[in-house]
Amino acid sequence: MSDLTHVELLWLEKRIENWIRFGRVAAEQILDRGRRVVSFAPGSIFAFVRWTSSDYGTVVSKIDILRAVTPGQRCATVPYVRPGGDILLRLSGWPKVERVLQLIDAVEALGINAADAAPDYWHHAHNRLSVGESPRPYTRSRHQIWLQRRKIAP
Repeated sequence: MSDLTHVELLWLEKRIENWIRFGRVAAEQILDRGRRVVSFAPGSIFAFVRWTSSDYGTVVSKIDILRAVTPGQRCATVPYVRPGGDILLRLSGWPKVERVLQLIDAVEALGINAADAAPDYWHHAHNRLSVGESPRPYTRSRHQIWLQRRKIAP
């Protein structure tokens, strides 16, 4: 059994798109033209976006920011993710998904890889966006505090 968390990415033109917005891929396996599996090491953080449409427009628009789990660790079930993950953010509906993508862009505009941002920031963003409020922006000073905290309490 692998220690990695596996995510199946699917692409069917104008129907289904599952993709990774950020994260450090540890392994990748191409299954066929429209499917591949990417894998993440335990503890790594990644964003998984799912979009589905029908003849009448968008049916599903979701984003999950997850932390890959270690074997035996409890986790939440997430479609296309094996064995599952520790959910830091989970939102659905295009306006909320788009807002999360903007937050990710803002973190990256600071020169910070979104996979390295403080996990509690993604919890904060989830809580605020799920009730229609704007989250506080991620800052370099907040990131430095996270890096220091990670050094003393791994």
